[in-house]
Amino acid sequence: MDKEHKVSVYDLVKELNLIELLPEINTREIYITQAEINRPALQLAGFYDHFATNRVQIVGKAESLFIEEVEKDIVAAETIFEKFIGAGIPCIVFCRNLQPGERILKTARKYKVPILISKDATSEFMAEVIRWLGVVLAPSISIHGVLVDVFGEGILITGESGIGKSEAALELIRRGHRLVSDDVVEIKRISKKTLIGTSPEVTRFFIELRGIGIIDVKNLYGVESVKMEQEIDLVIQLEDWNKETDYDRLGLEEKYVEYLGNKVAAHTLPIRPGRNLAIIVEAAAINHRQKKMGYNAAEALYKRVTGQMED
Repeated sequence: MDKEHKVSVYDLVKELNLIELLPEINTREIYITQAEINRPALQLAGFYDHFATNRVQIVGKAESLFIEEVEKDIVAAETIFEKFIGAGIPCIVFCRNLQPGERILKTARKYKVPILISKDATSEFMAEVIRWLGVVLAPSISIHGVLVDVFGEGILITGESGIGKSEAALELIRRGHRLVSDDVVEIKRISKKTLIGTSPEVTRFFIELRGIGIIDVKNLYGVESVKMEQEIDLVIQLEDWNKETDYDRLGLEEKYVEYLGNKVAAHTLPIRPGRNLAIIVEAAAINHRQKKMGYNAAEALYKRVTGQMED
């Protein structure tokens, strides 16, 4: 299920160590919904077409100097500040420890718009706030599955309830790999190529084993057995063995599943008694890493066989 994300200005202040000049404004109830930012030079000059009012407004040295000039004319300053701050913006951040004048603070109090100060240079702060907002506001979904870090590869194990996903994850943990999430995996689309998986806070580092109950992986196996988040590199779909199904035995053709518009390489793994899932998942993780490094065992075998036939 897709989720609509927002983050409060309070969280922005805490995460980026900003100073609030108007502490009487409740920043916990003011939300940011866009990962992009805006430098309001055009708006301060009176051009408001396509004004992104729902973005964080960043004031650098150039905008600050312009504001100082504007404030020399009281009437013009009030008009400009009323239109700019009254447009419904979430907050204004002054970089380089630049200090706003009293008129802009007065207007901000009127419209309950937080005025924040950052000690960082404008370009540095912009890069950091875009990175952070891009993560916390990324499109996301929650799916039923298990996410583990196997040899540095993020392996998402999916399948019907009770098929053995959690048991496979527990065996992988015993073999030195790390659990990210069991049962529910929250997936965020960070970029067109990157999906990050994490666990809901309430179930983080717990595994449900039918017949035993809930176990705490972090307490049982130590902090080295768990991980907060992991990029998803490969999906392994578990299903009951069906002798009528023609399963892929060579792997010449890549198969994919799609989450949030991003494609992820996938394997369908049939389950039957006697198959060691943990070892198979390890082999799949190593094989996937080899493919990313340019070596495909199936293609190598195919070329060897066709070469012998030609000879």
